[in-house]
Amino acid sequence: MSHWRKLVALIWKDLLAEFRTKEMLSSMLMFALIVVVVFNFTFEPGSRATKEAGPGILWVAFTFAGVLGLYRSLVHEVERGCLQGLILAPVDYGLIFLGKAAGNAIFIFLIELPTFLLFSIFFNLDFWQGLDKLAVIFFLGTIGFAAVGTLLSAISVNTRTREIMLPILLFPIEVPVILSAVNATAGALAGKNWSAISGWLKILAGFDLIFLLVCFVTFEYVLEE
Repeated sequence: MSHWRKLVALIWKDLLAEFRTKEMLSSMLMFALIVVVVFNFTFEPGSRATKEAGPGILWVAFTFAGVLGLYRSLVHEVERGCLQGLILAPVDYGLIFLGKAAGNAIFIFLIELPTFLLFSIFFNLDFWQGLDKLAVIFFLGTIGFAAVGTLLSAISVNTRTREIMLPILLFPIEVPVILSAVNATAGALAGKNWSAISGWLKILAGFDLIFLLVCFVTFEYVLEE
């Protein structure tokens, strides 16, 4: 079996397991929507404060919902003995990482669209304004978040305090992603052109490339521990 087919099989395994129960997706989506709804009562829709704080609120919802998904994805693997089975399977550890990271990224993507739609309605924003730019921002931000989160989730899942260890390890590393995504999102929602947000996009793309490579190489040592 080729590496590509093995990778697809790993991703499909995670998608199939989740869509049978929808436990992780439902909890992630509910958490993200609650964050948006709560902040909706804090700011007046359409006000200047809303436009300034909106991108940060949106990425707070994405980030915390993503952490919840990352934690649950590896916990389920450990509790069911699936992770040990993957280690014993004739699959490169790097492919296991790519499969888990891609699955986590897909789950985060699936909660981003309805969350952004509700965010646009509650905060009185034009859903279609800058949608092409937002799609690129969400893609780059989510890839970096899922890659680092998958590695750190594998590290923290075997610790006693795994519930709090993941966010403690993850958030300091993800600061460049969150700051760049928030600023780029603010520019896109404000109607700025590509050149105005290109600097933030370059930071996101550079972060993705660097940490995808680092996580791919080091994931083997994490699983062996």
